[in-house]
Parts: sequence; C-alpha cells; structure tokens
Amino acid sequence: MTVARIIDGKDAALSVRNKVKQDIASLKSKYPHYAPCLAVVQVGDKQDSSVYVRMKQKAAKEIGIKFIQENLPESISQADLVRKVKELNDNYYVHGIIVQMPLPNHIDEGLVVEAIDPKKDVDGFHAFNIGNMAKKSTTPLFLPCTPKGVIHLLRSTGTEISGKKAVVLGRSDIGTPVASLLTAEHATVTICHSRTKDIQSYISEADILVVAIGKPEFVKGSWIKPGAIVIDVGTNPIEDTTKKSGIRLVGDVEYTVASSVASAITPVPGGVGPMTVAMLMENTHISAERWFEQSRSRRITPLPLIVQSPVPQDIEIARSQTPKNIANLCNELGLITSEVEAYGTAKAKISLDVLKRLGHRKDGHYVVVTGITPTPLGEGKSTTTVGLVQALGAHLDKIAFACVRQPSQGPTFGIKGGAAGGGYAQVIPMDEFNLHLTGDLHAVTAANNLLAAAIDARMFHENTQTNKGLFNRLCPAKKGVRTFAPVMFSRLKKLGIEKTDPNDLTVEEQAKFARLDIDPATITWQRGLDTNDRFLRKITIGQSATEKGQERTTGFDICVASEVMAVLALATDLKDMRQRLGNMVVASSKAGDPVTADDIGIGGALTVLMKDAIKPNLMQTLEGTPTIVHAGPFANIAHGNSSVLADKIALKLAGTDGDDMEPGYVVTEAGFGADMGMEKFFDIKCRISGLVPNAVVLVATIRALKTHGNGPEIIAGKPLPEVYSQENLELLKEGCCNLAQHIANAKKFGMPVVVAINRFTNDTDAEINLVREMSLAAGANDAVACNHWAEGGLGAVDLGKAVIKACDATSKEDFKFLYELDTPIEHKIETICRDIYGADGVEYSDLAKEKIATYTRQGFGSLPICMAKTQYSFSHDPKLKGVPKGFKVPIRDIRASVGAGFLYPLVGEMSTMPGLPTRPCFFDVDLNDEGQVIGLF
Repeated sequence: MTVARIIDGKDAALSVRNKVKQDIASLKSKYPHYAPCLAVVQVGDKQDSSVYVRMKQKAAKEIGIKFIQENLPESISQADLVRKVKELNDNYYVHGIIVQMPLPNHIDEGLVVEAIDPKKDVDGFHAFNIGNMAKKSTTPLFLPCTPKGVIHLLRSTGTEISGKKAVVLGRSDIGTPVASLLTAEHATVTICHSRTKDIQSYISEADILVVAIGKPEFVKGSWIKPGAIVIDVGTNPIEDTTKKSGIRLVGDVEYTVASSVASAITPVPGGVGPMTVAMLMENTHISAERWFEQSRSRRITPLPLIVQSPVPQDIEIARSQTPKNIANLCNELGLITSEVEAYGTAKAKISLDVLKRLGHRKDGHYVVVTGITPTPLGEGKSTTTVGLVQALGAHLDKIAFACVRQPSQGPTFGIKGGAAGGGYAQVIPMDEFNLHLTGDLHAVTAANNLLAAAIDARMFHENTQTNKGLFNRLCPAKKGVRTFAPVMFSRLKKLGIEKTDPNDLTVEEQAKFARLDIDPATITWQRGLDTNDRFLRKITIGQSATEKGQERTTGFDICVASEVMAVLALATDLKDMRQRLGNMVVASSKAGDPVTADDIGIGGALTVLMKDAIKPNLMQTLEGTPTIVHAGPFANIAHGNSSVLADKIALKLAGTDGDDMEPGYVVTEAGFGADMGMEKFFDIKCRISGLVPNAVVLVATIRALKTHGNGPEIIAGKPLPEVYSQENLELLKEGCCNLAQHIANAKKFGMPVVVAINRFTNDTDAEINLVREMSLAAGANDAVACNHWAEGGLGAVDLGKAVIKACDATSKEDFKFLYELDTPIEHKIETICRDIYGADGVEYSDLAKEKIATYTRQGFGSLPICMAKTQYSFSHDPKLKGVPKGFKVPIRDIRASVGAGFLYPLVGEMSTMPGLPTRPCFFDVDLNDEGQVIGLF
C-alpha cells in the first residue's frame, strides 16, 4: 500500500515568509527608507473576515511589512468605498491594497476590485492581472495568491509539471487561474466543474489534480490515479461530535483513501491555506520593490533634433518639434500618477508631495546661470540654461533639469517677445510657455487685486462707522453666538489680547481690534495687471459718489512685480506661503505700526487663490529634457529667480539614495547680471531655501564685452554699430574687466565659475580665445564657447563637460553668504555696494534714513537686502560701463516686502509698470489658417 507524501503547506509558507522577511531586511539595511506597506479594507465586522484580516496583520508584522487596516461600516455606499480605494491608490507609501471579501449585497464586488490600481492589486484579481495571466505573450504584475501558492506547492514536490496531464476541478476565481498557471508550466490542462459529465473519468487520468469545488470530500480516493499529486484547496466544516467545537474541517478530497493512492497530497487544514497569506506577503514585497525601483529609475529618452541653417524663427523651430506626452516624461523622471496634474498633453503641475516621498534623497548638483552686465538686447542666459540642460540630458547621458521663470505677458506683447529660450535651445510648446501656461500669473493677479480692494474697503468702512458698529459687523452674532474668524486670532495675538470670545472684549479692546486706522499716505500696495500699460502707472480712485469723497492716488504694477509673486517664488511649502501672504505689510497705521494682510483678515483667502499656483509646472526642452517653470518675480524690486520649490523638487528628482545612483544636475537661472540676480540668489534665495549651490555659469557675449570696453551704445530696435560685427581685440580686451569683476564676485561666495561664451555668428576664434584667456586669468575654472542657439544641446556639450568637472571639484562647505542677517540694515546695504558693485560708499536720502529707523523699530532689521538698481551697470548709473570706480550709491528710499522676506532699497527711479513701445510685438502675433500661434518671436 502506497502512503502519500504529505505536502506541508505550513512549512512551505514559513519558508516563503522567512525569505520575504530576509529580503526586506536586506533592502532596509541598504536603504533605510524602504518600507513595504499593505492596506486592507474591511467593510462591516463579520467574524470570519476579521479572523482573516488578523492573520494578515500578524504575518505582516512578523515579516516587516507595515499594515494599515481601514474599517468601514457595512452601510457604506459603493461610491464611498470606491473613493476610499482610490485614496489608497494615490497614497505613495501604500504598495498593496486588498478589499476583504465578501462585501455586503448592495456593493458590486467586481467594480470595487476593478477600482484598485493594478500596480497595487496584490490579491491579483484585477482584470488587468487576470487577463495578462491568461495571455501567452504578457506577464501579469501579480499572480492571485491562492493559485500562486498551489503552483509553489506543486514545485516543492520536485515533480516536473511540463508534459503532465492536469485536471482542475472548479472554475471559480481559484480554479480558472490555476488552470492558466498550469498551462503556462506546459501541462495539458482540463477544467472540470459541476456540469462536467463523467467527471470521474477525467480525474482518473490526471497526473496532477487540483480540487477547488467547495464540496466536502467530493472527490473519492478511488477515482484518483495511483501516483498522482493532489492539491486540495477546499476547506469545509462538517459535524464531528468528538471535537469540542462540534465541527472539523475537511477538504474537497476524501483524504483517508486518497492519501493511500496519491504520491503526494496536501492536508486540510495545513495545506494550501497557509500559502495564501504567505503569497500575499510575497506579492506585497514584490510590489514595494517594484515601486521602489520605479522611483529610482530615471532614464530620459531624448527627442531627435534636426537643425537647419540659417536658423529659422523661434516659433517655427518650436512648432517643428513634437513634444513627448507629459505622462511619458513623468514616467521617465520617476514621478507617480498621484504627483502629477496634467494640463493637456505637454505640461503638468507637480504636487509638493514628491518632496515627502523623496525626502530621504541627497540632492543632485545645483548650478546657477547668471551673466555679465548685459546690454538692452540680453546676452542669452535663458538660452544658455536650456542649451546646457539639453547638452547634459540629451548628449552626456545625465539627468538634468532646467528651472526657469514664467514670463509675463507684458514683455511678450511689448518689446521683448517670447522668453522660452531661443533658436535650438527652447522650452516647448513655446506658445503655451509664453501665454497663460497653467494660470499661475492670473492667480497672482487675482490675489493681488483682492488685497488691494480689501485695503480700500476697510478704510471706507472704518471712516463711515462707529467703533461699536464696526466691531459688530466684523464679529456678527449668528444664531445668537458671536465668534472670531480663525484669521482674526493673529491680530488678537499681535495686540496682546488673549481672549477668544468676542463678548469678553472691553470697549477699548473692541476699538483696538476693529480699527486698523490706516494712514493712506503710507499705502504701498497697488493693483496689478499682466499687461504693459503706462497709463495705469498713476491713477485716482474713489471718484464715485458712493465712495463719499474718499479719493486717493494709487497705481498699477505689472503682476510679476507684486509681492504675491515674490512670496510664491520664495515659499517653501503651502503653510509657509500662507504665513508669508498673511505677513505682507501693506501700509502703516497713523500710529506708525505696520498693517498686514492678516490684520485685514485676508491671508487665508489669498492662500486659497494661490493653492494651485504653488505647484511648479513641468515642461520640456526641444530635445525632450525636463524643464520646471515656476514663478517670475521682477528682477529689480524682487530677487528675480524662479521658485525655491521648483529647485527643491528638481534636486530631489535628480538626487540619489545610494551609491548605485548617479546624481543629476539642476540648472537654475538668475535674472539680470551677476551683481543683481546672482547676489540675490545666494543671499536671499539660498538663505531661505537652505540649498547650497555647486557652481556658477557666467554667460558672456563678445558684443556685451565690447560695450564695456567703451564701445558705442546699443539701443534696442536700432541697427547694431559695425564694431560689434567686426573683430576688435583691443576693445574686447578692455571690456573683459567687467567679466573679471563678476568672476571675482562669484568667488567671494566660495563658488567655482565656468564662463559660457555665448557665440554669435560674427564672433571670431581670436575673440573667443581672448575671452577664454582673460577668464582663466581672472580665476574662472574654465571658459567655453557655446553654440547652442544654432546647434541645440550639441553646441553646449563642452560647457556641459566643464560644469560636470566644476561640480565634482567643489565642496559645498566652501559656500558662504556675503553678510550676516543680524547686522544693521546700513551695514548690509554698504557691504553689497562695496563688495559687489565696487562703490566707495553709500549716500542715504532723509527718507531712506527714516525708513531704516522705522523698519528697525518694527522688527524688520534682520531681513536680507534686495537691491533695486539698474541692471546695465555695476553702479547706479546705466551709462557707466566696465567696472566703474569712485562712485557712491544713492539710496533714495527703502521699502519692505515683509511677506516675501526682504527689504529693497531703491537706487534711482524704478518703474514697476512697463509701457508699450511705438511698435509692440503684438503686431506680429496672430493665428494662421490651422489655428496655430504665429509671430511670438
């Protein structure tokens, strides 16, 4: 008599679980942030379901898998259950999702299973996984746990499955998948079920028999082929008075007889059952490992670039390239679906959640692109930024991000045209880049103007009501209960009032709280518009009879000059933006105290308008490398850099979490010359962000250097003087003093400098060589000629190599700020003027002296300084080229952007609302017959 080998499911399951435990521990030892997580959703409180959930929880805890249990009421609607499943789908730290079956009758189980992300379907029952399991040419992401356990047990017997006759009894969600898996193992499979005629004849020929029919001891031992392998999936309770519980569990096979016929058989219990939980743990680990590898997998597939000569117009070049679908670019970068909000097919917003998910990573290399003192035509910083990233990403096989500002529509339709780069170094689609994008500038405009309206409305109501009436309207009784709005508590705290019930305030406290008493002469907040409109620079408001004679003079700023834009660019998260918006000082009271947005009660509303704008925008270059476009603060009265959040996100996406990952590069651009944008980048942006740069790329052109050698004036819109199209080494050599001073300034911050010589058509080799020689003599690490405008990334490969070398050679410990924040305001201003501009000193107007005293008294003396001066000279005078000497910087006024977090001294007149020229760019902008934008640039 043959005695079958008992296939011990408990032992096999323990082996699987121990291996999973070891694998998880091994990964955790190398990557401490690796944390597999299983979420189980249980609807109702059925005892058997609770038992199964506890089994899974216990196994997960023993193995090292985080376990989340969502207990939902049996009455939950199908829509709410699906919503909960989708929440777990979007949760980046959840790797496996199970909805415990059965569900209440009012819920469609199939629909709920299909709501689970196939990538998290660790039970393996989603149609995507079941379907791919049945197809020969595809592989499912997960195998169903019980069928997978069956195959594992069969393999544990050492029997060759291939070529065997296999019979699967049962066509349930277990039987059918088992049949597919056996077929994949090259067995000859027959599925039998309740309607199969002469079922015994099929079973008697089976080398492998898998029974999952759900009927106690349905298969008799005498039916089984001698020597067959029997896998009994069934678990059925039957009465047994010898047992304390009154029942015992039996399988679908008559075990006592079958075990004397078969060569191997699973017991019940202790056979297939333990394997289900073990395979669930294995699937969860597989899922977590897959998500982990996906997050670390960054492989940019460049877009082919076909260049033409002569170089066509920018818009023609941009339209000739078809961008990648933004979803594909996100996949290449390791972004997950829940972190991306697509705006069409070519741009998307990135959720700030990516910073939490990748918080463990070490940042990539951080490079700032700046320039020498420019001409009115610009020297190509944006084009160089884009060209460098195209070189790094498309030609040098590096992960590289460009981080650039979003352009204002004012210059787009005014005098400058598009700002997406130029030639074959552009961000695409360039029309979407320059027009609206995802609406961030409109959000800034809306927030700015809501605050402007609130200021005048508050003054109107204060001037037309008693203290009591004003307080009663600010804190009205609703159903007999009077409360403070949440935003009001910041004002109460500022006033030193600790009461939380409006009814407890004294008459004096009510007046103090309700009356801001704004001095109209001190209002610094203006309305905003994203259009160049010179006639709005100064306006009179309040002329309607309904305003009861409360006229005042004010004006409009272009919206990128709004402090709301500066706040957006410097905010480090949503909470920080809320605080900064609330802290914006818009005026002083007649007693000389600062009045903030939160005093007016509007900080929360401003944040609501800006809640989507805070998410950076993802686009791409002509060669398919990623570009993050976010914020566009004025480079005069603000710091002129793209957002802190854009850089932070890019640095994490380009970062590393192990020695097997190569750090990528984040190239961010600073507005205007290095004396402006670079200094503000270091002393303001880096100070707020806590980020430390690796290198400076200093863009120079032969044309601009000749102007600094006393070449003739360059005027936008007029033909260039001939000297700029002819070789003139003497003029060029004299002008290199400007370049040398910028190099020296960068090195004061401890930064290595690579000079990017943005080559124009008329530049000669002798001129290029001279600039390189002068750059190295001034202390630059390297100086490289670039031709990215005409050649794309290929024309900036040498620049890319030089940047890589500079980043590898630098130590972030060498970086230092120009001044300490706790030094007096005058000292910080004078340090910048002396050490960066080369001034002999500073002259303060009486108004500036008064402002210094006021801001010091109000507690703003420790803010960094954001100088507002001309970009066309180191000095305050745009006519002084080269490196001026013997001058003093006149400070006529100082203003505060308290929310953004800096003071800005005004050197000369600063227009914050540009005007339109005689022939604006909008003359050329139109739609062609195909509905495409033409004439942007």
